[in-house]
Amino acid sequence: MRYLLYPVFLLCLCIGFSQDGDAPKKYTLDMSQFYGSILLHNTDISHLITNHPGGVILGFNRKRFGHEDWEAALGYPDTGFSFVYQDMNNPTLGEHFGLYAHYNFYFLKRNLQLRIGQGVAYNTNPYDKNENFRNNAYGSHLLSSTMVMFNYHKENIVAGLGFKAGISLIHYSNANFKAPNTSTNTMAFNFGLTYDFDQDTTIEYIEPKEKEKIKEPIRYNLVLRGGANESDVIDMGRYGFAIVSAYADKRLGNRSAIQLGTDVFFSNFLKELIRYQSTSFPELDVAPDTDYKRVGVFLGHELFVNKLSVVAQLGYYVYYPFDFEGRMYNRVGLKRYFGDKVFGAVTLKSHGAKAEALEFGIGVRL
Repeated sequence: MRYLLYPVFLLCLCIGFSQDGDAPKKYTLDMSQFYGSILLHNTDISHLITNHPGGVILGFNRKRFGHEDWEAALGYPDTGFSFVYQDMNNPTLGEHFGLYAHYNFYFLKRNLQLRIGQGVAYNTNPYDKNENFRNNAYGSHLLSSTMVMFNYHKENIVAGLGFKAGISLIHYSNANFKAPNTSTNTMAFNFGLTYDFDQDTTIEYIEPKEKEKIKEPIRYNLVLRGGANESDVIDMGRYGFAIVSAYADKRLGNRSAIQLGTDVFFSNFLKELIRYQSTSFPELDVAPDTDYKRVGVFLGHELFVNKLSVVAQLGYYVYYPFDFEGRMYNRVGLKRYFGDKVFGAVTLKSHGAKAEALEFGIGVRL
């Protein structure tokens, strides 16, 4: 049951791809080999950086030509899916098999391509206190994974074949669903080929139509988020959490809105962590009756893409009785609107680069 959480994150992203069934379709395939290094983002994983990881990235893409408004507004990006095989070249870390939903954004007359993908990866050798206690990077087989590729990209040079070359960043983490969760980031060089299945078919890009700028009054949002997570203390156990958020947003145009609001956190793993530190580490001077709740205020931005939107928020705890990872926090993720008012959300809440929880929420925009 616990591993059902991660495919939901991928599904939420994929919903935005099943649009415009009557529009003409054009597909491409790409395959890239990569070779790189694990970045030392945390000294706790220094013993795991022994070799250079490598692997293969496969991408299946659908070209977009402006048959929906959002396509032209974002420069006619591709939508698609990626499969990544990565050998960490370290028996402690094992191998990864990942499936991602992605967008390809283009720049400089479509010669530069930026791929952003989010998905689920399976790790073959996570932490085990008896058989693999040195792996403090991954606490579970299933991991949330983010992939970013930035390539020089040239399609259909001859007989449908083209090439791409550039750099990739691949992140693996289980969002503190199970300790340990130090995570890894791989920076790599990649080179590969592309193939256009419809190389003889030409589809013209549709010029965007002039649309009246959306003008809205300030709107008010209420969101209830929840999930389960664990502290960094191994085998302390997972506990459910709930977050109540209220914020106001103001549209800046057809694609963007700014947000200002507050969060109230009911994080039960902190309750257990407070008990543990108060009894086991008296030098930390943690009182056993310290309140585990937190209250934050945040400033955010929302990018609207059809019924899907991307949110990013930066917050500060104004009520912070127990010190955990500092007063600043950030949240990034996706929202999917069901009608004009109701939305679902999947977001990752972190303190800097350190994830605290993967949040699943439902909200209303009034």
